[in-house]
Amino acid sequence: MSDRFLTPFLALAAALTLATAAPAQDTGTPDDARLIHPGMLTVGTSDPVYPPWMMNDSPESGEGFENALVYALAEEMGFQRDQVQWVRLTFEQIIAPGDKPFDFAINQVSVTPARAEVAGFSQVYYQSDKAVIALPGSPVEGAASFADLRGARWGAAIGTTDLAYLESVLGATDVAVYDDQVGVFLAMQAGQIDATVAAVPTALFATAVQIPEASIVAILPPDAHDEGHGLLFEQGNALIPWVDAALTRLIEAGTVQELVNTWLVADPSLPIITE
Repeated sequence: MSDRFLTPFLALAAALTLATAAPAQDTGTPDDARLIHPGMLTVGTSDPVYPPWMMNDSPESGEGFENALVYALAEEMGFQRDQVQWVRLTFEQIIAPGDKPFDFAINQVSVTPARAEVAGFSQVYYQSDKAVIALPGSPVEGAASFADLRGARWGAAIGTTDLAYLESVLGATDVAVYDDQVGVFLAMQAGQIDATVAAVPTALFATAVQIPEASIVAILPPDAHDEGHGLLFEQGNALIPWVDAALTRLIEAGTVQELVNTWLVADPSLPIITE
């Protein structure tokens, strides 16, 4: 073949090689083609959401620990505030295996070995102790050990680490299971259960607003198999290193701790039960 015919083929081959070898110019920017919707950061959370994690059932407000964290993270990644869009799902839909309609989700999702088998996670951004919530006169009042707690009638929301904690850590039997936390509180008010557990920030809000006749009667240590809360991704999502690097910078800068201090304030005088 003459040089006149060979040259165009060589030029085309070189162009294809360059296109394959060179990374996309928009990788790691808001126009990253790996995003669910390039130009937008799509974030999943539950419906409804609760304080102090997110205030007034409004993720878009940025008022609350987790949505404030998302907007700080989005800015660190190069997104404008109006380039963040929220997708509302049930907690079960968020943690279920399979395709996700979001880039990542934030909803107090605890990182556990079982969940890590079907989903991807960022590093942990927060870990909370558990709080025991009960009404006056509950048999868990004055408890000093796990043994004192086990005989109570417990309830928790399906699919949560609260339920796993009661069964696997506390060793409670016949835990009543409800669709959501509101259902758990209604059951407590109806006298169907004696107590429940929740992350300390959730419990503080619940006993102040949702079920003010109840109180936190004890603090329990975290589950050793619960590494803390992380951002949840579809398994194998290529965005994880980019998002995780931005989260690392926020942690190192003290931004995440500032948000913890602003929104997740615990009472240091609460009694602690360790075993």
